[in-house]
Amino acid sequence: MDPCPFVRLIIESLALKLPLATKPAGSGVHPSTTPCFCKLRIKNFASQTALLPLCSSANDSPPETSTSATGFHLDATAIRRLSGKPITLRVEVYTGRMGHTCGVNGGKLLGQVQVSVDLENVQSSPRVFQNGWLKLGNQPDKPAARLHLVVRVEPDPRFVFQFGGEPECSPVVFQTQGNILQPVFSCKFSADRNSRSRSLPSDFTVNSNRGWRRTFSGEKEQAGRERKGWMVMIYDLSGSPVAAASMITPFVPSPGTDRVSRSNPGAWLILRPHGISVSSWKPWGRLEAWRERGPIDGLGYKFELVTDNGGPSRGIPIAESTISLKKGGQFCIDSRLIKDSALNSRSPVKGFVMCSTVEGEGKISKPVVQVGVQHVTCMADAALFIALSAAIDLSMDACRLFSHKLRKELCHDVHDSLS
Repeated sequence: MDPCPFVRLIIESLALKLPLATKPAGSGVHPSTTPCFCKLRIKNFASQTALLPLCSSANDSPPETSTSATGFHLDATAIRRLSGKPITLRVEVYTGRMGHTCGVNGGKLLGQVQVSVDLENVQSSPRVFQNGWLKLGNQPDKPAARLHLVVRVEPDPRFVFQFGGEPECSPVVFQTQGNILQPVFSCKFSADRNSRSRSLPSDFTVNSNRGWRRTFSGEKEQAGRERKGWMVMIYDLSGSPVAAASMITPFVPSPGTDRVSRSNPGAWLILRPHGISVSSWKPWGRLEAWRERGPIDGLGYKFELVTDNGGPSRGIPIAESTISLKKGGQFCIDSRLIKDSALNSRSPVKGFVMCSTVEGEGKISKPVVQVGVQHVTCMADAALFIALSAAIDLSMDACRLFSHKLRKELCHDVHDSLS
């Protein structure tokens, strides 16, 4: 299983040093107390925004406090297109708050710097293009703000997979290398009400405190409208099950509404085989999903790794974000996307782990999944990320407003009548 070449352009150690002579950024507001941020731009790539902590040291030593940007990911096509001609990274620095107010940009441009990046031979070894302070502005006789940043490129090879159809249609999953597609997994989707009891340990479930507990398999099911029992089994080419995604908490609308709320999300377990028995499974991760309220509908999600010792609140959150329900987006696990520093210190995630495409509501979705090479030691490891990708994709349907009908493949009665 050979990976595809990727490189990652990393922008980190970002900090800003303001001169004492800088004029106030607005009425009664001095820049030293005003939030600062920067926009990072490369031609033909989506721009990124990062906060800039202020540095007060008088020397040229690295800042005590700094932040990092998400970075830019370049696949084989982009590497070929950009190799041999340096590209320009432009960093625009603003004072004021990020975002827009009444259609007007919330920040005031303070200055910008440019860094030239040459991608020749970057697939073989890391390279550093900038490390230190750069002056904002080009007037030598006037005090100017200074920006600290590190710009570097490192190889980031990844395995790339693509579903041959929508997850609910039980597709084949291919590994892709350029234009070459090689089948590596098959999926089996079930919406049967009894699928969980047949495929998982009969006494295994989750309690309200998000820990593990034992219950009787005959426990009375929750009444009312709900989407439950969905499951995706992942098989290798020999037909052996290597991973699964099981909906262990039904997706139900909040009282008086037709939407799944953050206060009562649905949940999936991502499972791997445990022991020699094909019916024995061990939880690897837990995914919660809900429908965010606001001016723009979004699919909210939280993914956590399940620790070996189990018990209440033992999961380690490693991904939490929102995907546009209209436009879709990407589900990502990446340490640079973990904003909470305390959470970051607990997380076993270092660097890029995986990302998966998610289409918007009502659109045909054939997820493309990228997995970092360092996180795959065997095919079964890759299968876990395939199962997770299927779960987040199906959550887009599970969180559809209950006033809307689901396609037939997702409905219980179709599968019940065939069983």
